[in-house]
Amino acid sequence: MITNSIHNDRRSVGRWLIFMAMIVALMVVVGGATRLTESGLSMVDWRPVTGVLPPIGESEWQAEFEKYQTSPEYQLKNKGMSLDEFKGIFYWEWGHRLLGRLIGLFFFLPLVWFWFKDRIPNGYKPRLVFLLIAGGSQGLLGWYMVQSGLVDEPAVSHYRLTAHLSLALFIFAALLWTAFSLYRPRPAGSSKGMKLLTHATMAVLVLQLVMGGLVAGLKAGHIFNTWPLMGETFVPNGLFDITPVWRNFLDNAITVQFDHRIGAYIFSLFVIGLFLKSRREVPAIKFAAMLVLLATALQFILGIIMLLKVVPVSWGTAHQGGGVVVLATMVYLMHLQRKFEAK
Repeated sequence: MITNSIHNDRRSVGRWLIFMAMIVALMVVVGGATRLTESGLSMVDWRPVTGVLPPIGESEWQAEFEKYQTSPEYQLKNKGMSLDEFKGIFYWEWGHRLLGRLIGLFFFLPLVWFWFKDRIPNGYKPRLVFLLIAGGSQGLLGWYMVQSGLVDEPAVSHYRLTAHLSLALFIFAALLWTAFSLYRPRPAGSSKGMKLLTHATMAVLVLQLVMGGLVAGLKAGHIFNTWPLMGETFVPNGLFDITPVWRNFLDNAITVQFDHRIGAYIFSLFVIGLFLKSRREVPAIKFAAMLVLLATALQFILGIIMLLKVVPVSWGTAHQGGGVVVLATMVYLMHLQRKFEAK
């Protein structure tokens, strides 16, 4: 039986984690904007403490600019860029890193407070410590990603970018799942068939999100900016130009965009199936399935518009944010169907 005190603690910790999930979602969107404005390589070093403040005064800005001028991006892409133009891209990356630091503080300080006030419900301390470690790892992975674009070519590894995005989305989902568990100790319940279909749909979504990271890393959205055809055909030429064949699925921009399109169609069919099957479920499951359907429809439309407009910053950022919303609705639906946790 949950007493009023335990109930209040669960809700307090749950509200904090919902807030953290929202900030992480914002971080994903800002990260997308940073990538689309080609600002991610403007800071060529990593100073976790002293890098909190941007350059102050012309001398500091000039010193920062001189460091950037030694990078491959400046030498090969932005030769002749002015200091004011540099400031424009610098602030995007600085803001992205600052938000990452704030996320760390917003998680660590309340965690310490809840911990020493003994307000963390039983069984949740290991989860919160794991989330703290995951968040710290994300910062390290972000710098590891940036380093790949500071060596020879002015572009980060699409593998590292995909890993960085995937870890951010995993942290977001884990924060939501934990918050939902605190708010709703008992699941809503559903049929076995609904559970299986929900898990299969989530698996397709995970693959689709990972593929989206590869599309972003390879800038595959900048080719074949037509829909529903890719150019003049549904299946474009050049899908298997790279040898061995399996590398096309990871390194060929044409194949990656094609796979992402097909993934969108397959995921949409799964979501429609979820919605239809949910009509025989309890009201909470019906409502959650409807949210998934609406979020997916919006994301599908955003993806088409973004593609036709050749991935402008506004629509590209909206599409990345839409992916976060779809993931949130799927986490909610899956959480309603989880096994009962006796805590």
